[in-house]
Amino acid sequence: MAEMPNPAEIPVVILCGGQGTRIREASEKLPKPLIDIGGIPILWHIMKIYRTHGFRRFVLCLGYKGWDIKEYFLRYRDNVNDFSLDLGTGDQRFHDAEDMDDFQIDFVDTGQMTGTGGRIGRVAHLLDGEYFMLTYGDGIGNVDLTAELAFHVDSGAIGTVTGVHPTSRFGELHVEDSYVTEFAEKPAAAGWVSGGFFAFRRQFLDYVSSDTDLFLESAPLQKLARDGGLTIFGHEGFWMGMDTYREYVALNEMWDSGEAPWKIW
Repeated sequence: MAEMPNPAEIPVVILCGGQGTRIREASEKLPKPLIDIGGIPILWHIMKIYRTHGFRRFVLCLGYKGWDIKEYFLRYRDNVNDFSLDLGTGDQRFHDAEDMDDFQIDFVDTGQMTGTGGRIGRVAHLLDGEYFMLTYGDGIGNVDLTAELAFHVDSGAIGTVTGVHPTSRFGELHVEDSYVTEFAEKPAAAGWVSGGFFAFRRQFLDYVSSDTDLFLESAPLQKLARDGGLTIFGHEGFWMGMDTYREYVALNEMWDSGEAPWKIW
């Protein structure tokens, strides 16, 4: 078994530049990663999942309304704590301030309309070690990132993608002789799809560039797969992307019920 790298030293790239055009009810005035679950941005939930597994270095690839994301973290202590403010003196006193997260964050403006592959190319100078992790700013799950990293290191592959079975948005009918024998309201997909949690060796940077029109999901990953350099880490647990208003509502209902499967901290 190969020696495990220290996750605290591995950068986690999060693609935060999307506009969330299919979830306008919640994102019209916000970048998609700031859409909240339980009043806290989904981006924070994603970072907490990584932090629970020991990762603390984050590289945020900003685009649409990137300043809003910068401002949230610049005022992070104010955002997560109750406080008193004396407007006359400017003195501020926090009430039972929570322990602050020790995230180390690089904020990089990677362009308003840049594709996901081009965004990675524009932060390549910050990916200085043998490995880096990567995910999107709108997908969440209880993925065992420690096990994924170990699997990736042992595989020797350039890239590893988490495979998931997402819940279908449509009811599935089991039919025999024109009669419905079973109605599955929200069945899971039978095959694997990308869950968007990746582990890469630095060699993957040879597959991307800073080109505005380059998308990770097209040429880079397709070429890596053809070259035999992409493995899959199967995840049978919870995963959901916040791509529609319906998913936004569902994730918030889980959080409010106290039964959020991704809350592993």
